[in-house]
Amino acid sequence: MGIFATTGLVVKLVLFVLLYFSVVSWAIIFFKLLQVHRAKNESERFLEFFWKAKRFDAINAQLDRFANSPLAVLFNEGYGELKKLMEKGEEKQDPTVISTDLAGIDNISRALRRATTSEITRLEKYTTFLATTGSTAPFIGLFGTVWGIMTAFKGIGETGSASLAVVAPGIAEALIATAIGLVAAIPAVMGYNHFQHKIRVIVGEMDSFSTEFLNIVQRTFTGK
Repeated sequence: MGIFATTGLVVKLVLFVLLYFSVVSWAIIFFKLLQVHRAKNESERFLEFFWKAKRFDAINAQLDRFANSPLAVLFNEGYGELKKLMEKGEEKQDPTVISTDLAGIDNISRALRRATTSEITRLEKYTTFLATTGSTAPFIGLFGTVWGIMTAFKGIGETGSASLAVVAPGIAEALIATAIGLVAAIPAVMGYNHFQHKIRVIVGEMDSFSTEFLNIVQRTFTGK
């Protein structure tokens, strides 16, 4: 704080910007940790419940227990499309209408893809800020350092003295900007990489679940 108080206006602005990036990054990191942890745990619980249950309607009745699970969202979308097709079949007095209507399977597949895209977008929300912080914070800090060093050398020129006692304080004040830039960037990069890995795992689970759901629908309603 003592060094911060003696820095120039430009370096102070740089430090405030870096502080903003750091605080927001940490808020996002804690939020995403909670979000991804809930998504993973509830997806595991939902998948276990899904394979134990015998009927889709029974699963649908319990979806509120898995509100944070991407797999539950996929099931809800797929089952909703399936119900529409079954209602269409009942209107035509053909409960297995999707067995002869390949477009019905395609509709369910599209619904699952839309839900997958929506869930990926939700899970990746705010992570771009971490990437931005990780890539720009060091350069913002470097700008503050360069500006501070320029100011220090200007002071040397005005005083006409280049002794260590004159140079060292100005250089120390300048380098604090680079240090804070790294403090903001390193956790952001680590958090971004961590969440990207976790999200890729969840996306793989969603793709597998979509395939299994479609297989069950096809076996049940088309006999294939």
